[in-house]
Amino acid sequence: MAMVSIKDVAAHAGVSPGTVSNVLNRPGKVAPATRERVEAAIRELGFVRHGSASTLRAGHSRTIGLSVIDIGNPFFTEVAAGVEDVASELGYAVILGNSAGSPDKEDRNLRVLAEHRVRGVLITPSGEDSGRLDRLREHGISVVLVDHPAHRPDQCAVAVDDVAGGRAAVAHLLARGARSVVCVTGPLTIRQCVERRDGARAALRGAGLDPAELRVVEAATMTARAGEKAAAELLAGALPEAVFCANDLLALGVLRALLRAGVRVPEDVALIGYDDIDFAAASTVSLSSMRQPTYQLGRIATELLLDECDNPDTHAHQHIMFQPELVARESTQ
Repeated sequence: MAMVSIKDVAAHAGVSPGTVSNVLNRPGKVAPATRERVEAAIRELGFVRHGSASTLRAGHSRTIGLSVIDIGNPFFTEVAAGVEDVASELGYAVILGNSAGSPDKEDRNLRVLAEHRVRGVLITPSGEDSGRLDRLREHGISVVLVDHPAHRPDQCAVAVDDVAGGRAAVAHLLARGARSVVCVTGPLTIRQCVERRDGARAALRGAGLDPAELRVVEAATMTARAGEKAAAELLAGALPEAVFCANDLLALGVLRALLRAGVRVPEDVALIGYDDIDFAAASTVSLSSMRQPTYQLGRIATELLLDECDNPDTHAHQHIMFQPELVARESTQ
C-alpha cells in the first residue's frame, strides 16, 4: 500500500502543500477553518508524517525535552503532566530524561536530546554549572529552567520561593509551641534542600531563637526509606518537639517510623513536609505540608519555552517565582 503524501492531503483538503506543511509545523499561522479541514484530511487519509525527513529539512523536530532530578518523586510526575498537556495541545511530543541528581547522567541525557534535534529543553538542573545549558543554546536549542531560579536576564525560569517555604513551615511549628526543631533534608548539594533549610533557620531567627540550634539530618536521598532511616537516628536520642522535612516522601518515612515506635504525632512530635503530594492527605495521620503549584510549573514553563521557540524575535524572557502555601493537617494540629 502506497504511503499517503503531503500532496495527497493537500489535494483532498483543497489547499496547497505549503498550507499542509504549515498545519504540521506552524499550526498557529493557519486560519482555524483551514486547519480543521487539513486535519480532517489527515485523519481520513491516514497520513503519517516522515519525522526524520521533516526534522532534517527544518533543522529541528516537533519534540521538546524534559530533564528532571527524580521522576520517582510525585512532584516531578505532576510537573511532567503539566508539560505534556501543553505540548500535546500545541502539537509537540515530550522526551523525558531522569538525571537522578547526577550531573554526568544529566550531560548524557542532554546530548541525546541534542542529537534528536529537539526544539527546546525544560530542565530542573542537578547543579549550578550552566556550561551544559550554554552548549544547548549554541546549537539553537532554547532552554527554560523548571523549579529553579534564573541568574541571568536571557533565560526563562519558573520556580518556587523555597526559602519562604522553609520559613513558613517552621514558623507554623513554632506557632504551635515547638522550640526544639529538627530539619530532615535531602542532599545539601540540591539547591531546594539548601534553601528550605535556610528558610527554617530564618524562622527560628525571626522568633528570637538561635538558628544554630536547628539540628539538620541530611539523608542520602529524598525518599520514604531515607526518611525512615532519619527517624531511626532521631529515635536513638532525645526526641525533638517538631520535625520539618524537605519533601513529603521524607516526611512520610519519618511518620511511619515514629508511629511504629509508638511516638504520637502530633502530640509527642509535630511533623510537616513539603510539596503536598496526593499521599500527604491520605496518610495514616494526614500530613501537613507546603503546597507548590506543581502542575502549573510544568504548564507555564512549557508555554514560555514554546513561545521562545516559535517567536524568537518577540519573545520576552520571564523569571516567574511562585509562593508556596501552608496546608495544615493532623500532623501539626
